[in-house]
Amino acid sequence: MGLLILDINLLDIVLYNTSKAPVTLGDLLKFVLILFLSIFLTKILTIYLRRSLKDKVSKDVGETLLKILYYGILIIVSISILPLIGLNPSALLVAGGVTGIILGFASQNIVGNLVSGFFLMVERPIKIGDQVEISGISGYVTDIRIISTLIRTYDGLLVRLPNQQVFTTNITNIVGHPVRRFEYTIRIRYSDDADAAIFLIKDLIDKEPFALLNPAPSVFVNDLGDSSVNLTVRIWAPVNEWFGIKTRILWNIKKTLEEYGIEIPLPQRIIRIQSDVKKIPEELIPGKEIESVLNYEERVLA
Repeated sequence: MGLLILDINLLDIVLYNTSKAPVTLGDLLKFVLILFLSIFLTKILTIYLRRSLKDKVSKDVGETLLKILYYGILIIVSISILPLIGLNPSALLVAGGVTGIILGFASQNIVGNLVSGFFLMVERPIKIGDQVEISGISGYVTDIRIISTLIRTYDGLLVRLPNQQVFTTNITNIVGHPVRRFEYTIRIRYSDDADAAIFLIKDLIDKEPFALLNPAPSVFVNDLGDSSVNLTVRIWAPVNEWFGIKTRILWNIKKTLEEYGIEIPLPQRIIRIQSDVKKIPEELIPGKEIESVLNYEERVLA
C-alpha cells in the first residue's frame, strides 16, 4: 500500500509551471501515452481501410486518401492534447508562425519538397504503377511520398527522387495515354517490288488483333536510300500491349518478306581501281637534277 501511494505521489511531481497550471509527470505521461496510442490505432485503421478499398478504388487514389487521413488524425490529436503539457494551441499558432518563417528560410529544400509532394498528389501527373521517365530515370512509380517519389528502374534499382525535382522537371508518362504509336523503317532492294512488300506488311497488320484501326496504320515509301528503298510502317496499339505487338510484328515482317524473296539489302559501296595510270618521267620532275648533283658532290667529298 505504501508503494502504491509512493507511485501516485511520483506522478504529482511538478516538472514546470505554466501561466495556467503546473505540468506534472502524470500529465507528461498522459501526453506520451495518448500520442503513441493514436499512432498505433491510426496505423491499424489505415491497414484496414487499405484492404477494404483495394478493389474499390485505384491504388494511387487509395494511398493518397490514406496518407491524408493518417497525418490529419495525428495532427488533430496532437493539437488537442497540447494543453496536457501546458501549451495553448492558439498561442502556439502565433509562435509557430514566426518559427515557421525562420525554419522556412533555413530549410527551403524540405519545404519545397513538401509543397511539391502535395501538388503531385492533387494534380496527379503520375500515379503509382505508371511507367515514367523523369530526369533521365526510367521505370515504374512505386510510391509517391510527402517528400520524395520512389521509382523502380527496369533493371530493378530503387531510385529516390525529391518531389521538388519531380514536380519542376519534364515528366514523360509512358502509359499516361491509353494508346501509343510505334514506327519501323524497313529497307528493301531496288530490284524488289515495293508495292508487293507494302501489301504483305498491311496484310500482317490486319491479322494482328491488337493493331488499332482508328487511328489507322500506314505503310508507305518514305525515302530512296543509297542502296535501298526505305518503307515506313506506323502502327497504333493499346499501351499495355505496345511492346509485345511491336516486337512480334517486326519479326513477322522479316520472315514474310524473306518467304516471298524480298530481302533486306546490305550497304553497298562501289570501289574502282584504275591500273593504267601514266607515270611522270623522272627527268620532268622539278629538282630531280639538282638532287643528283648534290648527291654526286657528297659522294666525291666522302
